[in-house]
Amino acid sequence: MKKINCFIPYMDKDQVLKTVEGLKSTNLVEKIYLLAAPDVTENIAGCNLIHTSSIKSSATIRKIAGYAATEYTLVYTKYTTLQLGMFALERMIHIAEDSKAGMVYADHYQVVEGKQTNAPVIDYQLGSLRDDFDFGSLLLFSTDAFKEAAARITEDDYEFAGLYDLRLKISQKADLIHINEYLYSEVENDIRKSGEKIFDYVDPKNREAQIEMEDACTEHLKEIGGYLAPYFEHIEFSAANFEYEASVIIPVRNRIRTIRDAIKSVLNQKTDFKFNLIVIDNHSTDGTTEAIDEFASDVRLVHIIPERNDLGIGGCWNMGVHHPACGKFAVQLDSDDVYKDENTLSIMVRAFYEQNCAMVVGTYMMTDFDMNMIAPGIIDHKEWTPENGRNNALRINGLGAPRAFYTPVLREIKVPNTSYGEDYALGLNFSRKYQIGRVYDVVYLCRRWDDNSDASLDIVKMNGHNLYKDRIRTWELQARIKINEQSWDKGF
Repeated sequence: MKKINCFIPYMDKDQVLKTVEGLKSTNLVEKIYLLAAPDVTENIAGCNLIHTSSIKSSATIRKIAGYAATEYTLVYTKYTTLQLGMFALERMIHIAEDSKAGMVYADHYQVVEGKQTNAPVIDYQLGSLRDDFDFGSLLLFSTDAFKEAAARITEDDYEFAGLYDLRLKISQKADLIHINEYLYSEVENDIRKSGEKIFDYVDPKNREAQIEMEDACTEHLKEIGGYLAPYFEHIEFSAANFEYEASVIIPVRNRIRTIRDAIKSVLNQKTDFKFNLIVIDNHSTDGTTEAIDEFASDVRLVHIIPERNDLGIGGCWNMGVHHPACGKFAVQLDSDDVYKDENTLSIMVRAFYEQNCAMVVGTYMMTDFDMNMIAPGIIDHKEWTPENGRNNALRINGLGAPRAFYTPVLREIKVPNTSYGEDYALGLNFSRKYQIGRVYDVVYLCRRWDDNSDASLDIVKMNGHNLYKDRIRTWELQARIKINEQSWDKGF
């Protein structure tokens, strides 16, 4: 019994012929539709042309829903040859039937210049709201789920966010199931390092797409009860009594090549308020400890070596923030990086008062080790808006740098004891109640070099990081849904 209609992006015959032949050989495919640009007229025998300007637009999703007439609908999203594994579609259908999934997706292989590598993906969860969540390129939908979700797409026509909008709507009523098996191969043409790819979404040329993605995500949050309206708690900064107005916090372990630059960039700050620098030296063994001690004559430096041996970056932050010498505002500086100039600290602190916020996020520039600008250049996160920033924060994968916090709130919330994503978790938590302020001038230089934590990650590490951030989003989304439920119970 033919159970699948397939929808394949189409540029030319050579690009798609092997994919079509492979699908036909399964004996599960009833029809194959080629998604082609409006000016494409050449067809392939046995296939049907569907003209569209974008395979990810809401108009295309509606067209697919209109043509989908079998039990399952297969969508392939890459303009490369799809190579199915043995009985791959049978396996995907079997899992879809057993689980009653709205969509199934699978681990796979990537072929780059003839070399095959593993490309595992991760499980989908409530907080998997990133529009760049990696499902792989082969998506098998329950046609009923596809049609039901497509029917709920708003009248707004998304050019970029149609497929994203669809899967969010499907996830509201059915599971998106990850099959932990390698079921197909795809050819990867983009061979940039992972550390470069992760910033694609903030490329200015993608800003129009980002606006669409934000709209789709915000609509989804409203539909599942996770949206927070733009009402924030007011902060009386004068109520706090601190000796120092601000403290710069630097957790460090084995950064002998960069720690001196970081410390100098803090001690060179010019302010009209009292500040200090708290360095949490997490048992360095490469000379970093001795390098920090070179600055011991400056009374503004607080050098802490923890007694504990179980601290990540977040744990080191907790030690610094809870130190008696910590100031009213705790300002981040990574041991790899430097402040842009002597005004950074003043700019960040002033933003707290001007915007009445519990957290401030600045703008940074990516540089090489010698602090020359490199791609993608300036990261300003201008997709953040005061009205919707805390909702959109659940979609994006980071908030920017440097980050600064109102210390009393940070002491109450506390930093997760991890070495990745701890800052993002704080941003989500802070934004639950408080406004997050923004500084759009470049105030921070983020140095990328071989020993950076995310300079070039293998896929297993990237998956681990993304899984954790999705989990953070899940916890936060659950908390926000609970807040709204309690408000509804009280009649607010």
